[in-house]
Amino acid sequence: MAAESDAFTPLTLPVLPLDDEVVLPGMVVPLDLSDTEVRAAVEAAQAAAGSEPGKPRVLLVPRVDGTYATTGVLGTVEQVGRLADGDPGALIRGRDRVKIGAGTTGPGAALWVEGTRVDDTVPDPLPGQVTELVKEYKALATAWLRKRGAWQVVDRVQAIDDVSALADNSGYSPFLTTEQKLRLLETAEPVARLRLATQQLRDHLAEQDVAETIAKDVQEGVDKQQREFLLRRQLEAVRKELREINGEQEGEESDDYRARVEAADLPEKVREAALKEVDKLERASDQSPEGSWIRTWLDTVLELPWTVRTEDAYDIRGARAVLDAEHAGLDDVKERITEYLAVRKRRVDRGLGVVGGRRGGAVLALVGPPGVGKTSLGESVAHAMGRKFVRVALGGVRDEAEIRGHRRTYVGALPGRIVRAVKEAGSMNPVVLLDEIDKVGSDFRGDPAAALLEVLDPAQNHTFRDHYLEVELDLSDVVFLATANVLDAIPEALLDRMELVRLDGYTEDEKIVIARDHLLPRQLERAGLDKDEVTVDEGALRKLAGEYTREAGVRTLERSIARLLRKVAAQHELGERELPFTVTDDGLRALIGRPHHVPESAQEPAERRTSVPGVATGLAVTGAGGDVLYVEASLADPETGASGLTLTGQLGDVMKESARIALSFLRSRGAELELPVADLKDRGVHIHFPAGAVPKDGPSAGITMTTALASLLSGRLVRTDVAMTGEVSLTGRVLPIGGVKQKLLAAHRAGITTVIIPKRNEPDLDDVPAEVLDKLDVHAVTDVRQVLELALAPATNGVGSEVPVAAVGAPPRL
Repeated sequence: MAAESDAFTPLTLPVLPLDDEVVLPGMVVPLDLSDTEVRAAVEAAQAAAGSEPGKPRVLLVPRVDGTYATTGVLGTVEQVGRLADGDPGALIRGRDRVKIGAGTTGPGAALWVEGTRVDDTVPDPLPGQVTELVKEYKALATAWLRKRGAWQVVDRVQAIDDVSALADNSGYSPFLTTEQKLRLLETAEPVARLRLATQQLRDHLAEQDVAETIAKDVQEGVDKQQREFLLRRQLEAVRKELREINGEQEGEESDDYRARVEAADLPEKVREAALKEVDKLERASDQSPEGSWIRTWLDTVLELPWTVRTEDAYDIRGARAVLDAEHAGLDDVKERITEYLAVRKRRVDRGLGVVGGRRGGAVLALVGPPGVGKTSLGESVAHAMGRKFVRVALGGVRDEAEIRGHRRTYVGALPGRIVRAVKEAGSMNPVVLLDEIDKVGSDFRGDPAAALLEVLDPAQNHTFRDHYLEVELDLSDVVFLATANVLDAIPEALLDRMELVRLDGYTEDEKIVIARDHLLPRQLERAGLDKDEVTVDEGALRKLAGEYTREAGVRTLERSIARLLRKVAAQHELGERELPFTVTDDGLRALIGRPHHVPESAQEPAERRTSVPGVATGLAVTGAGGDVLYVEASLADPETGASGLTLTGQLGDVMKESARIALSFLRSRGAELELPVADLKDRGVHIHFPAGAVPKDGPSAGITMTTALASLLSGRLVRTDVAMTGEVSLTGRVLPIGGVKQKLLAAHRAGITTVIIPKRNEPDLDDVPAEVLDKLDVHAVTDVRQVLELALAPATNGVGSEVPVAAVGAPPRL
């Protein structure tokens, strides 16, 4: 009880202030007595100890920014003497925490205060959580001491069992700040103090691990740079020795970009931009990634043919002869290229090669079905003009950067396809074929078609800027040929910048010429046959083009010829056929099987599509060219109670409207045409367009649906040799449509001999080849009555009529 009461007995002690330092119980610290306040406190303690047993006692109080802490440490003066540097000093040991009270008086010049010891005892035995905390602190302290190599201190820390003493041992940690040590001093509860000390030690170890990792990475980077620097210097020395051995001069080194830029024939603005980049390259270090970007950019600029141009071949007749020799037909595009060369020749003769910074380039859009030679025509144009040819495939391109290039800030940046095409051509005036421009898409990476607006605009492309180059590139002397299958897929703004040339397909005679002069020799070579070993006569070629294939182009025809020649070659190798051999039209079936397309006029009456009332032949335009379209109509049985109009065949809104217009016209004018219109009111009408999986739209099937319904009601068949196209109005007028040339070519391929078109489309017949018009009987009409008079066969009592002729009366008065 005496000890317990002594622990809480008020103490009167001289104050020894510690500026920005904290001493915890258990610590032994040397203090410099040359400091006035320290010497006064020690002398006052010695004076007071003269009358009391024991060592002199002082109160160690932290003083931060001139403010005393509320808690101090009772310290005993263990020894007074001299420090290691010879100055007077005192060795003081911290004993207990003391709560500072009011000031008082005492001997000496020191400041005296009253204080009370702080109770920091811990119950015994220790709780489990406190035991785990003690183990954790010792483990962390041991790890930290081992990193510092203080092995002799590890055993001393492990020997401390008192919780309070273990927490106060953190006072020796040099990494703790004054504020952290002050928090430890002012935390009276031992377990809380140990938990705080553990957290501080844990945080320091974590920071130390991060710092060590960073230092390791930095050291590795420095070692790598030093190694790279050394290797580069060695490589430089080796190159210098090689140059001396080969007798080369220092200026011939390929990396001397400044010399290369100054020696290159570059436009003035491009030269200035290149020299600026060379300045940046010289300032950049060898390890800088910017250096590799600049080198790549300079290489690209130096490789572009800024001032290189090929001389155009101004032999106009010779150029036309080249086009005629390499492509049959296609007169429109041949005439356009001939006109371009003629005008360019006159401009050069008059000194008008460059006007307003722009040269005389051209932008043509070749639109037509597949297989008509759009892509190969570009190479022929370049051949005829004596220019370099480059093909740029745009099908499926969805990234705007493919056209205008990437910004140089991106890793792996490249110029766009236009710049790469000019670089590949090696001249500033090549023929660039933009293939499949209608297949360009757009997504979150931009719209490539919008980027093409500047490229294909003759008023802008003389100052085209690629995102990668960032210097002006003159494209005004380039001949751009864009190919497309479908005109509707090209944006209107882009189409407005191009001159449109339609390639509507070949006639049968043109196909025979192409097959004889181009396809057959090429396939003979690919099949390993000589032209004297296999001969295909004209009759066989005509049958291949007319009955084995039915297309606007010649791709399928070439495949058929290739299949035919492979069959002959295989039979010869098997010993089944001797060479030379001539293929005739009668021998085709034995070699490649039966024909796939038989003209309607060549079929037996029972096999014809229009052998029953209600079926009419129309003409349509698809992405593959013109095509024949059949329209079938039927009436529902009155007993079923069905009514209204049913449309099938995957039809668009415009085509559905045309069907309703045709039905409304017959209902309103049926009496005039002497048709049983009551059937249209009481019975359901079904109109079907075969090939139901193919989408169809447009107004040009209006008169075809009207004819099919009139045939169904009258029981009169539609003539087999008649096909028709035209829009119908509610009053029976036949309105104009588009694609007349392609539709007439399709009718010719299908064996149709009579075609009905709107009167207002009569001028379009000028575009149809003469040999096709000679074989077709074309009727231009203005009214549906004329259509019915031409298309419907005379009424008979033949089998198959859904409505007896007697019920219909006399033939319609048209």
